[in-house]
Amino acid sequence: MSTVDFAVVGAGPAGMAAATLAAQFNLETLLIDEQDAPGGQIYRAVERARPDSPLGADFLAGRTLVAAMRASGIVYRPATTLWHLEPEGRLYLVADGRADTVSARRILLATGAIERPVPIPGWTLPGVMTVGGAQTLLKSADLTPSGRVVLAGQGPLLYLLAMQLTRAGAPPTAILDTTPLTNYRHAVAPLIRRWPGGRALLKGLRWILATKCAGIRIRRAVRGLRAIGRSSLERVAWRDGEIAADHLLLHEGLIPNIHVGLALQLRHEWDEEQLCWRPVLDPWGQSSLPCIAIAGDGGAILGAEAACLSGQLAALDAAMLLGRLNEAERDRRAKPIRARLAREHALHAFLDRLYRPPPSVLVPDEDETIVCRCEEVAAADIRQAARLGAVGPNQVKAFTRCGMGPCQGRICGPIVGPVIADTLGRPIGEIGTWRARAPYKPITVGTLAELSPAD
Repeated sequence: MSTVDFAVVGAGPAGMAAATLAAQFNLETLLIDEQDAPGGQIYRAVERARPDSPLGADFLAGRTLVAAMRASGIVYRPATTLWHLEPEGRLYLVADGRADTVSARRILLATGAIERPVPIPGWTLPGVMTVGGAQTLLKSADLTPSGRVVLAGQGPLLYLLAMQLTRAGAPPTAILDTTPLTNYRHAVAPLIRRWPGGRALLKGLRWILATKCAGIRIRRAVRGLRAIGRSSLERVAWRDGEIAADHLLLHEGLIPNIHVGLALQLRHEWDEEQLCWRPVLDPWGQSSLPCIAIAGDGGAILGAEAACLSGQLAALDAAMLLGRLNEAERDRRAKPIRARLAREHALHAFLDRLYRPPPSVLVPDEDETIVCRCEEVAAADIRQAARLGAVGPNQVKAFTRCGMGPCQGRICGPIVGPVIADTLGRPIGEIGTWRARAPYKPITVGTLAELSPAD
């Protein structure tokens, strides 16, 4: 078993920025990532992107970050899965079907975000997927959906993908924007005074204008969204209309990917602003376990630039704790980083208000809506379990098998808690979330057998 100073899990913006800076302090750094190439979700496959990529300049900017990581001298292990992590700092890894272990003095989880599940009637039909999933296909394989494509939901990514698909020659038929009209009133308060997020807001407005110029129909304040079809998607309906469609791409924002943190029993809290669970962290990203820190969207949804900055703060703190610089020097170096991070917080406070999901996204209205796709558990089953005495997600799991499928509750977890809370008339924060366990990802018995007794 090898030992390193600093192990980083996830080669997205936060992980790459943290690993690159850590190397400058001569920390023996290991960067682990499930993907075959660095970039995370936002910069996926950026190294092989064409200069005229329809994904745009913001995407191509990720090349600088990747190049710096490649040149830093760290040990980078792509296509490697973390399937277990001990609180003392031992990481259990698998690559190419072979298992090994690494011990680290400090560990940074930079596991990013997942898309918020959008449990509407018919969301399990072939032809329905997430906006992020469609964007992944565009980035990794230059694939665009064929036929009539409808984007539905809210958030900047909705319009960004619409613009990217248009550049790629596959413009969507329509955008069904579910942003409640009241959100606009709640979001404009920061604009009354001088606001550092104005430049990013103008970028978002340009995306919306570009979709309009491309002739894409935009329907606003959509409610009662449904995917309809027999063996696959045929049309998309809402409260006062419907449209024929071959593909429906859903998006209601992002939430932190907290699965590993839950398995480690890190302290988490319900974030009422972003309507999700997130780990409790100090200003350096330190979690409730001494050697574990978290950076990037895995700690709070703030975007790629903020992820890089939080990764750098975590690296500075690791360098200080491991004796490479003193506390005063750490704080001095962190000051300009924190100033930039404050501007990102200002932008995302606005976005949190503007794109706050309506209650129907957290709690499906229709009893027949599937909540757990793996085990085909409906909202009615969750409500019935709560009425019979299941006071939290782990009890509902025992009643219904919800959360026991291959995704281990990653998709249904953000839905189950709010449904229980709504049924029992209690705050979501009191309901709690899954008690995750290793292995974090499926592994074979043969892989386990390869571990030596010392491991």
